[in-house]
Amino acid sequence: MTAVEPRKRRPTGEPRRLILAAARELFSSRGYSDTSTRELADRAGVSETLIFRYFGSKAVLFREALVVPFVEFVDDWAERNRSGALDHLSDTDFTKSYITDVYQLFRANRGLLAVVWAADTNEEHVLAESGVLDDVTGALSKLVDVSRSAMHRRHPEIEHREDLGSRAVLAVAAGMAAFGQSFYGGPRPSDDDIIDEVVQLIVHGYLYTSPSKGTTGRTTTTPRFRSEQPDPERKELGARPTS
Repeated sequence: MTAVEPRKRRPTGEPRRLILAAARELFSSRGYSDTSTRELADRAGVSETLIFRYFGSKAVLFREALVVPFVEFVDDWAERNRSGALDHLSDTDFTKSYITDVYQLFRANRGLLAVVWAADTNEEHVLAESGVLDDVTGALSKLVDVSRSAMHRRHPEIEHREDLGSRAVLAVAAGMAAFGQSFYGGPRPSDDDIIDEVVQLIVHGYLYTSPSKGTTGRTTTTPRFRSEQPDPERKELGARPTS
């Protein structure tokens, strides 16, 4: 008679790690409402009761898996910006660093974006009661503040546009990270190509323009740092006397 080998015990903390990994994967790919605790347990290779033993509810698991890392990232970026650790960077380098980190954050947490944008109306009250929505909206507001304060410090001439402009920057990065192949009309471009395009859009399409008053009194946008190259032929034609 062969002896039955004793069941191997998982290392301390391993079940919790597996549950969190499964939650990040499924919540990010399928969203909150379309992910059940049974599916989470199957993906993690644990019993469903273990999920509730560790986290208490699906909403708390969602918070631990996606919201907490998101908030920690935002807090770190806010502190780096507040301390002046990024002040030595040029506009382009600062924008590249900010957009790269924000884009990758949103790319890895598409399920979190879906919850915020679509609001998952059937279970929104559960997330609200658990504090998830407050945590996410607070972190997003802090990201806006990072962009707004950096913009104001680097370009004080862009008056009264910091808030809306910062939200536009954040929305572009989030949208480009969240959209899939159907949006791009074919194979999805590489992350590096998308990031570079967003950086160029911000640096050359927003930061280097500022509002000015035209002769009509209306506010228009004029380039600040780019100027048209002189055309020798045009200059020569302008110097010729008229007959």
